[in-house]
Amino acid sequence: MMPASGKGVASVGKKAREPSKRGWAFAAAALVVVVVLELGLERMIPDSSIRQLLMLAACNVLVALSLNVINGMAGQFSIGHAGFVGLGAYTSAVVSAHLHEAMGGGEVTFAKSFVVVPIALLASAVVAGTFGYLVGLPSLRLKGDYLAIVTLGFAEIFRLLIATAQLGEKETIGEAAAKIGKDGVVGPFFHMLQVGITSLGGQNGYAGPKNQGLPLYAGPFWVFGLALVLGVLAYRLKFSGWGRALRALREDEIAAAAVGVDPTRYKVRSFVIAAVGAGIAGGLMAMNRDGTPTVQPDNYNFQASFDAITMVILGGSGSVTGAAIGGVLITFTVKAIEAVQSTRVVQDLKSSVPWLDLNALRMMLYAAVLIALMIWRPEGLLGERELFQKQKLRPLKLPKPSPDHPKPDEPDRAPAAAANEPAKPVVAAADEPAKSDGDEPEKGAPP
Repeated sequence: MMPASGKGVASVGKKAREPSKRGWAFAAAALVVVVVLELGLERMIPDSSIRQLLMLAACNVLVALSLNVINGMAGQFSIGHAGFVGLGAYTSAVVSAHLHEAMGGGEVTFAKSFVVVPIALLASAVVAGTFGYLVGLPSLRLKGDYLAIVTLGFAEIFRLLIATAQLGEKETIGEAAAKIGKDGVVGPFFHMLQVGITSLGGQNGYAGPKNQGLPLYAGPFWVFGLALVLGVLAYRLKFSGWGRALRALREDEIAAAAVGVDPTRYKVRSFVIAAVGAGIAGGLMAMNRDGTPTVQPDNYNFQASFDAITMVILGGSGSVTGAAIGGVLITFTVKAIEAVQSTRVVQDLKSSVPWLDLNALRMMLYAAVLIALMIWRPEGLLGERELFQKQKLRPLKLPKPSPDHPKPDEPDRAPAAAANEPAKPVVAAADEPAKSDGDEPEKGAPP
């Protein structure tokens, strides 16, 4: 009997290790869909503005999913997420532009994207993850509003460094790097950094090494495909042991540390993971095929960080599918308000009321929509639940037994209870005279 049982256990383990056919079918179907979108989206949707909106919504889903790791799962409070997105965007823009020039320039094709896009996104992830590690270190001692101020300061420093960088004479990074060692180390090194930051175009934005526009390689295949892949990874992360440890830290850091969860490691790694996701999202935004061929620092201001926080809170803090829904809703809500703002009725209203500020009106409508949703669903659309989360099986309710018959699954314990019940002491009859304390006991009776 032992060999048979061992064989059965081995077969069960082998089946558990094999990938499910359902998972392979889902992956094959998703691959077919993104390839079809890559080849036929322009024919299905001729309007480039609508295509740009769809791919921007997919990129915002990635931004919301990455921020959900910090604000939703780990319980930290970061309001400078746009800084990581901007780092990824500028890194991807620089790498893709130089790779395009190294490959001879020419037309942007789908075949070339398999060389440019992976390298550019890998560089974006590495740079953003490095800065995420540096920003995550203060999270060991800072919490709440103080950590939020640190992250906001990082995002604003990044944006202002690029927007205000100016250099008198034109100089390349190679020429500045050649001075290191000849004229010292520290001074020429910072001068090289200044030259590199200035080459990003300042307030006008970065448009490639020759200022002729960026090559836009990220089509629907890369944007929607990576949004789907990273969404699945975020979902698996939440329900893994690592994700449960993060949520334990969020609920009670002291109790989590008492059972063996290292707060230092999990907090810093959560910032790194979130920064890597934001860097990939920024890289896709910079290379968006239907986007603008420049990267500008004002696209990554505090408003962008606030929109990312709104996506997470609106969908449900801690919910992966909720963050994705929030990213789509916020993207389409903002664009819908902008579309209403450009209608003829609103323009006629502006001409008749000169003091009316349409930008202020747009933000008021945006805030009103958010307030209405928060009143309706204060915990977000999904709370911490997931759309595809398996429901726990409820126990079946058995019919109540008749009072004359015991339950079928319980033995009749009446005889056993009667047998184990101690004997009651014999009580004297009521007509027996009670003995007083002074009476002597009878012979043979116990004293």
